[in-house]
Amino acid sequence: MTTLFQAEERKHLNTSGLRNLRKEGRLPGVVFGRNTKNEMIHISTIEFKKWLKRGAVGFIELQLEGKESLSVLLEELQQDPITRDLLHVDFQQVQPNEIVRTKLPLKITGIPIGTKQGGVVQIQCEFVEVEALPKYLPNAIECDIGGMNVGESLLVSDLDLSAEVTVISGGNELLLSVVKP
Repeated sequence: MTTLFQAEERKHLNTSGLRNLRKEGRLPGVVFGRNTKNEMIHISTIEFKKWLKRGAVGFIELQLEGKESLSVLLEELQQDPITRDLLHVDFQQVQPNEIVRTKLPLKITGIPIGTKQGGVVQIQCEFVEVEALPKYLPNAIECDIGGMNVGESLLVSDLDLSAEVTVISGGNELLLSVVKP
């Protein structure tokens, strides 16, 4: 699913200039990519927060004034550690014919059998780093953990991904486990 944001270019601002921009309801950010010039932008904070609440997955189209839209992926989001206010966002520009390296979120479904035996699901990592052409990238990696018992774990190597998607994360990286409390 692709989301469209209206973006405006911004000039280099000092700390107080960025603070004023945020007070106006705008989120500063940067768009970067291979063989392209970095572009400093700002987008609506309210619209971006709505997108985050919906799950924050998929490609984003940034519509810049007087330019064609850019297809991007969310690369990094900076938040205030205390207030959790959004401070800055980084977008990676995506070319349709170039391989993209990104982190995909896990979408966990099912209730493990082990939780009925008193176990607790312990999530270690919510993302898996992969690379593929943009057309083959899923929005999220679905994991059905309904058959897991106490003491069982889910590793990156246990994931079922299409052949076009290359996993960069280590195969023995622990994603989640069902443990005794």
